[in-house]
Formats: sequence, structure tokens, C-alpha cells
Amino acid sequence: MNIGKLAVLCLLPLVAMAADPAAPSGGVDTAAMNKSVDPCVDFYQYACGNWVAKNPLPSDRARWGRFAELADRNEKVELDILQAAAAAKPGRSALDQKIGDLYTSCLDTATINRKGIAPIHAELDRIDALTPADLVAEIAHLHRTGVGVFFGFGSGPDGKDSNRMIAGFRQGGLSLPDRDYYLKTDAKSVEIRQRYVEHMIKMFQLTGDAAGGAAAKAQQVLALETEIAKASLDRVSLRDPNKTYHIISVQELNTLAPGFDWAAYFKATGAPAFATLNIGVPEVAQKLTAILVAQPIDTVKAYFGWHVLRAAAAALPEAFENESFDFWQRYLAGVKQPRPRANRCVAIVDRALGDLIGQKFIEQAFGADAKAQITHLVDGLEKSMGKDIETLPWMTAETKKAALVKLKAITNNVGYPVKWRDYSKVTVSRDEFYGNLHQVGEVLYQQRIEKIGTPTDKTEWFMSTPTVNAFYSPQNNSINFPAGILQPPFFDPKRDMAMNYGGVGSVIGHEMTHGFDDQGRKFDGDGNLRDWWTAADGAEFEKRAACVANEYSGFTSVDDMKLNGRLTLGENTADNGGVRVAYMALQAALKGKEDKVDGYTPEQRLFLGFAQVWCENMSPQELRQRAMTDPHSPGRFRVNGTVQNMPEFQKAFSCKAGQPMVSENACRVW
Repeated sequence: MNIGKLAVLCLLPLVAMAADPAAPSGGVDTAAMNKSVDPCVDFYQYACGNWVAKNPLPSDRARWGRFAELADRNEKVELDILQAAAAAKPGRSALDQKIGDLYTSCLDTATINRKGIAPIHAELDRIDALTPADLVAEIAHLHRTGVGVFFGFGSGPDGKDSNRMIAGFRQGGLSLPDRDYYLKTDAKSVEIRQRYVEHMIKMFQLTGDAAGGAAAKAQQVLALETEIAKASLDRVSLRDPNKTYHIISVQELNTLAPGFDWAAYFKATGAPAFATLNIGVPEVAQKLTAILVAQPIDTVKAYFGWHVLRAAAAALPEAFENESFDFWQRYLAGVKQPRPRANRCVAIVDRALGDLIGQKFIEQAFGADAKAQITHLVDGLEKSMGKDIETLPWMTAETKKAALVKLKAITNNVGYPVKWRDYSKVTVSRDEFYGNLHQVGEVLYQQRIEKIGTPTDKTEWFMSTPTVNAFYSPQNNSINFPAGILQPPFFDPKRDMAMNYGGVGSVIGHEMTHGFDDQGRKFDGDGNLRDWWTAADGAEFEKRAACVANEYSGFTSVDDMKLNGRLTLGENTADNGGVRVAYMALQAALKGKEDKVDGYTPEQRLFLGFAQVWCENMSPQELRQRAMTDPHSPGRFRVNGTVQNMPEFQKAFSCKAGQPMVSENACRVW
């Protein structure tokens, strides 16, 4: 969990629109299935085998699946919106001007190439001229522009008083995907670090550095980032909100982490005055500050310059873009070639001005009927989850009562946020791509930092409405379903009910269950970090959660790389609980009626609907990277890991004891 910004638990790591003719509709997607596989042996292959075989990785992707198929359809809608908005005709709205001109500036590679490194020249010159006395102001400046050096600082809800926003410090400052990339000594990790150094050398040389100077800088950056990695907490520990909640006064921070002018830093960020902040992990703050204070100024300059260069690469000439792609995408992720420029520009506009393009997307791709139907489904899933809690054999009445209070308090947000983000202070030019992104970043940072000391806006969203994803916010106790995911293969108002329950129903159940997973359960119905469990029920929960963690730790992602069952525990718990809740809701909706569609019972269709949203292909490099960093399991384990724990699945497909999809030690939390 990151301190300093609102934590959210997503269906996917942070990737609908009107139905596309190619989108599956009606009943089971039988074309995706490999019926030669026994569903009780490998349900993922049974449900997805033909899709996997017929949908190899596109050359511009590290991962390709049903989520990506839908995201591509949404992207086409966004592309049409942006191309229309980009026409500089009289009478354009302010909204169209901003999104259209940002898109145009991104497409204008001739201007980007002509300007060279001029857009960041002033940044690099200022860094070259730094003295030790300038470091505090420079770190604040870089943070304000989205360059994450040394640590993170921002605003977020108070973990134990979620109605107020407070200041927060968090670890940061690394370039490689995880601290373990710097610390592991196996041959692959050593190779990655060497390739990383080679990449930095090439990037520094593109700015005009001689080979020797570039090599020296690269080694300085690696050495400094390795020290930061040693001081950082691992990802599993960061998931525990109790480990990252430590409120101290500013004066106590000065004592804990001396040698850094914290008052000057806070002022330079533009933060309002505050007396206390969440320091996250005190030992980390202490170590990171000590590392900073101990560095030679030339090392810090190299580190700052590298982070500016890395952050700006996508807005610089092709040579920078290509070198950045070669390391981060081709080498680390296994992507063979960049996506078309227009598609990359759509993604950039979505990230930068998401609530502007989101408004246009909603106008074109999401109607009131869809919102009403999804809201009805959410209500049904919530009732089923309540029944699940009431009938749990391992939980006492006292904790059940508190759990039901929390469930009832969940806010359900469907389609789009109640209030759109304000971009009135953002100005966009048609020929200043880097300048546009730089300025948007500063405006949005200022909006976030000014929230310190204000009431929490619990209606705020943290992904754009066209996004194919969903999220639960523990501190808001809300489940949120962007319009982007509320289309086939997840939901189709004309489709078989059982398939909808398996698709979007399992997504809804997944997000609800996040409120009661190993970390969500530590927050109460008001979003406050509070233990509302009896000691006996808490111990029983941990025993059951350990079963899930151990199960998924036994799955091999790629080569000899196992999943980290503790890192993926929250998502795996939500998958298991979500499908069970969707199954219960379907049973309630069927009212005893049994019908076959495409030869499958409603129960079989529900499980197929669940499995078929997870059909995917992934590069070996991406699988390795995600096994180290991603709290989500790969699709095949999300499917098989869930159904092998479910007697309901085994009954639906007449599986026998001893078959792979019948776990000897079935795990169940919810």
C-alpha cells in the first residue's frame, strides 16, 4: 500500500464501449474452447485453449487477452473522439481544444525531432549547476513535475480517520521495477543490471555526453539506486497497512531524519502548513535521508539527470524513444515493436486528461439502461455476499455482525465518477508536447498536494472511465466499475444471464470481496484502519488465508519462477470469493429454473463466463517480471486456482476426487 495517495485494489494491474460486431454475445463463446481437454483436468485450457492457440501475442504487446481485446475496442472510440477534437475549427469547446491539441502535439514527431533535447535542456543545465545547498529545492521541484527521486510525498486519507486528508511520505526513487532487481544475485538479475547500465550509457550519450562520462554517470546511478533498494521494504510488507502507518510530528521527523531541511522542502512543494504526517515506515525514511545526505554531489547530479531523462523519453525525439523502448519494452517485457504512434498518443491523452476524454466517451458509449442493469446486478451480488457472511461456519456472530455492517456501508459507483476532475488551470498547445505533459503534471500535483488538511473526497476516482478495469477503495469503502469494463465479454444486456453472472458478476463479487481480503479486512465500514474482529475469528481468517497463499505459491509462472502467494493473496482471495458470490447470486436469480444454452447448464455457463474473461497470452519476460512485482496471478492460475477450491464447480462438471481440478486441500475464506 502506498502512503501519500489513496490505495486501491484493482481487478488488473494498472490497462466499454458500444458493442463491436466481433464481440462475443449471446451464450458461451464455444470458439474459444478446446473441448478435447477434460474440464476437470485443466479448466483454463478447456475454456480458453482455442483462443490461446489462435491469438498469439501481437508484435507490439507483452500481454494479450480478453481485457486487451476490449481495451482496443474502447481505444478506437477514443481515437475517433480525439481525431474529431484535433480539427482546429472555430467554435471548438475548451474540452475539445485541450484533448485535441494534446493529441496533435503528440502526433507531431517532426516538431518533436526538430526541438531535440531543448525541452529538457533547462532542467539538465540546472542539475549540472547544483550545489549541496540546492538539493532540497531541486527534489521538491522534481517531485512537482512528476520525477520521483529518492522518496514520494503527497496527500492521502488518514488511515485511522479516513474523512481527513493528511500529508504522507513513502519510499521511492528506483527505476527498475522492484527493489529485488538490484539485490538478487542470480545470473538473470546480474544480466538485467548490466543491460540497465548499458541502456543508461546510451541515453546519456544521446544528450551529448562522451562515452567515458556517460559510463561513469550510469555506474553512479546504479550504485545509488542499489543503496535505495537496500533501504526499501519488500512488496509483501508494503501490502500491510499496519506496517505503513506511523503518524509523527514534523519536529519528530527532523529528529528521525536529520540533515535534510524538511520545512523548506514542504514549502517548496506547495503543500499547505501541517503539523503531523504519516511517515509510512520510519526506518525507511531514516535510511533514505541518510543515503541522500551522504552522497557526493556529482552522484546526485547523475541520478537526478537520469530520472529527468527517463521520465521525458516518451516526449523526446525518436532516438530517445527507441532506446527507451529497446530496454524497458523489448528486453524487459519481450515486446517486439512499439505500438502505432496514434495508439500511444491516445493512451497518453487518457492518462493525462482522463476525465476530459472520459466525458466524451460516456456520451458515446454508455447509456442509462446499462447503468441501471449493472446497479441491479450489484444489488443482487451484495445480497448474496450478505448470505455468504451469515452462513460462514468459521465466523462467530459478533464478527459476522460487524462484517455485515461494513458490507452495507459499501458505496457502489457505476460507470463514471460523481464529479469530473477540474482541468481549468491546464493550458495545452498544439506544438509543445513535452511542455504540455510537464504542465499537466504540475497542475495535477498541485491539486493533490492542496488536499492536505481538507476533508476526503470519497467520490474521487483514480482511473479513467474508458479503462477496462474495476477497483475497490478500502479507505472509501467503495467499489467502482468504469464504463470501459461494462461491455462484452464481461457484460451484455442481450446475453445469457448466467454468462453475465460469470463475467461481470464475478468482477463485482471480486471487488466486494476485496473489502474482506487479508488487507481490506483491516479497515472498517467507514474506511478506518481498525481491528473489528474477535481474536479467534482473526486467527481463523489468517489460517484460511495461509491456505490460499500456499496454494498459489506452488504455481510456476515461467521457467523456475514460482508465484509469490503472499504478494498475490489479496487478488486470489477476491477471485475465489467473487466467483462463489456470483454463483450464489445466479442461484437466487434462477429460482430453481434450469435451462441449457449451447448444451451447458446455467452453472457450467457461469464458470465458463468467468474463465473466458481470463484467456490470455504473455511473453516469458513479462511473466517473469510480473511474478516479482504483480499482486495479480496470471490468468490460467486465476481460473484453475479458483475452481479447484469450489465444490460447486466440481458438481457442475461432475469432477471426481483425485482429478486436478479437485483440490485435496481445498481453500476457502469467503
